[in-house]
Amino acid sequence: MAEMIPALLITLREGLEAALIVGIILAYLVKTGNGRKAGAVWWGTLGSVAVSLLAGAVIFRTAGGIEGRAGEIFEGSATLLATGVLTYMIFWMRRQAINIRRHLQAQVQTALESGSLLALGLLAFVAVGREGLETALFMFAATKATTALAATAGGLLGLAAAVALGFLLYRGTARLNLRAFFNVTSVLLLLFAAGLLARGIHEFHEAGIISPVIESVWNTNPVLDEGSVLGGFLKAVFGYNGNPSLVEVLAYFSYLLLVGWAYFRPPTAKELRTSPERANA
Repeated sequence: MAEMIPALLITLREGLEAALIVGIILAYLVKTGNGRKAGAVWWGTLGSVAVSLLAGAVIFRTAGGIEGRAGEIFEGSATLLATGVLTYMIFWMRRQAINIRRHLQAQVQTALESGSLLALGLLAFVAVGREGLETALFMFAATKATTALAATAGGLLGLAAAVALGFLLYRGTARLNLRAFFNVTSVLLLLFAAGLLARGIHEFHEAGIISPVIESVWNTNPVLDEGSVLGGFLKAVFGYNGNPSLVEVLAYFSYLLLVGWAYFRPPTAKELRTSPERANA
């Protein structure tokens, strides 16, 4: 059960973002009397889902066919890429959360004025597709800390919860503090990203690309083994390693310190003057 949490968290967060995007577009169409054009949005959404599934299949199939040192390099590179994309996504959502509704409505209005259903469908395709491609990459990284079955089950549960919650928000029957939701999930994802960073470095240790400097700084496996239930949970969610190298330890805590500070630091006076929306938020 614990091994499902990373995948569940990823698909819940990404799925809810996608559901909010679709909900904003559909609500604006209804508001402007263009509800009959919603079919283009759904076709664009379904197309993005299909492309995301295809991208995920290509990633997993490619990774499965590479073995030895090349496989370690591929997995390490993909894991570090996932760390970077995950970090960017967290900060992107933090910046865009205030203006995303207004921005999407302006894009929908432009598509409506062009009179092209294709433009409307393409808007949904691109907006939702970005979340889908991110999810495919994150799911690949998540399976490195757990089993494929646990990751798949967790991913499906998270996606189902995101769709249900997105529908309730669209219908106005749910009252979710989105700011609190994204802040809490951002903290958990930052911890997960720190673990991904350390895991990617470990793969490069195995491939002989990065020297560990000190191979094992400590060994807590006799006290809390990675293979135990609690150890497996901590490994899957927070990147726990019972015997990490010095480089892994430095990377893990440096990431949390620097990125955590950048995320939670209060805005400067200059930023408040140039961004009234952030000041009000």
